Amino acid sequence: MTTPDRLRDGAAAAVILRVERLAYGGRDLFRDFEARLLQGRFTALLGPSGVGKSTLLHLIAGIGPEDAAATAEMADGAPAARAAAFMGQRDLLLPWLTALDNAALGARLRGEPLGPARERARALLDAVGLGAATGLKPPALSGGMRQRVALARTLAEDRPIVLMDEPFSQLDAITRHGLQDTAARLLAGKTVLMVTHDPAEALRLGDIVWTLAGAPARLIEQAPPPGAPPRPLTAELAAAEARLLETLARESGEAGFGGATP
Repeated sequence: MTTPDRLRDGAAAAVILRVERLAYGGRDLFRDFEARLLQGRFTALLGPSGVGKSTLLHLIAGIGPEDAAATAEMADGAPAARAAAFMGQRDLLLPWLTALDNAALGARLRGEPLGPARERARALLDAVGLGAATGLKPPALSGGMRQRVALARTLAEDRPIVLMDEPFSQLDAITRHGLQDTAARLLAGKTVLMVTHDPAEALRLGDIVWTLAGAPARLIEQAPPPGAPPRPLTAELAAAEARLLETLARESGEAGFGGATP
């Protein structure tokens, strides 16, 4: 099933993902599937466990299954993976490096000059509230601080596309709320696709909210409440969350999903 071709406010598609066929566990996850990420918009993606949310992210990042008949391209035909940065659930910080050097890790691995990379990383750590912790190593950081370093490392790549796989799921509610606000501010203007299991998070942060459902998968779109992200936790957002939960419950029950997410 394809996503609607309508583009909001003149926004063009930054990424077009097409999957001819991808099977997992004896069933088709995707068949004749298309998804379009709009330029400069934050898209939140929910769905039952096992439906293929993380797989979709991996296909765009160029790290999907080798046997997948899929393409993920920019509007000019270039591979989307070349323009994408990836942030996962786990921070994956190197314990022997400082927060500053972890945030500048991409440049180090590519053999780029470390001076400019460290200065950019320092500015980003300051932007996420860790300006006083640049010299600390991961064992001395809280879970929320470690994930802030991971966000700074992702932003330090300065890619136009950012892919996020439940980046705040392991944080407590207060830390998570604050980091959502920080992410919304720092990711403004980038093309973002974030997988989440939290309807409230999707509705707070998403310009576009998708539910991935069915086998083969299809996209169901729900409009978030009015206003720019990050949206406050209002009664209107709570009502939208209730509707989104109904959709998730219905799709989970009809498809019989469960178990590990591929």
